[in-house]
Amino acid sequence: MLLPPVLAASSFVSVQPGLIFWTLVTFVIVFFVLRWKAWGPILQLVQEREKQIANAVESAKRERAEAEKLLADQKTAIAEARRQAAEDTRRIQAEMEKFREELMAKSRKEAEELKLSARREIEEQKTKAIAEVRAMAVDLSIEVAGKLINERLDDSKHRALADQFVQGLPLGGNGPVSRTA
Repeated sequence: MLLPPVLAASSFVSVQPGLIFWTLVTFVIVFFVLRWKAWGPILQLVQEREKQIANAVESAKRERAEAEKLLADQKTAIAEARRQAAEDTRRIQAEMEKFREELMAKSRKEAEELKLSARREIEEQKTKAIAEVRAMAVDLSIEVAGKLINERLDDSKHRALADQFVQGLPLGGNGPVSRTA
């Protein structure tokens, strides 16, 4: 084999069992030292960071679920408030309608009572007026009869006397009526 002269002089290509042993011993020592001093704390930091991230994710999930629950509760409360407001409005309208109907019924009743009272008053006044007319007619008849008895009249005098009394009658309480013939 023809090797270049540089490689032949170099110890890189030659196998040296002592060097391999010490390289393996150094590698094992460095491996355990790194594992003990570097990888352990690094892995511990990575695990703690994983736990923090997992806790943050879990906390975010809980908070989101709680926020969704609160939102649902608020929606339910708003719907209940709207329903209650609609019910109150309906109830108030019904009460107002009932009050209006009661007021109308009361007004109708009072109007009917006033009409009945007015009719009674009219009937009383009519009865009084009829009684007065009858009393006046009786008085007039007595007067006419008294004058007829005192004076014997013929038909023309009788008519003149009746006209005179009729003209002396009050019409509607205004006193005697004067008629011009």
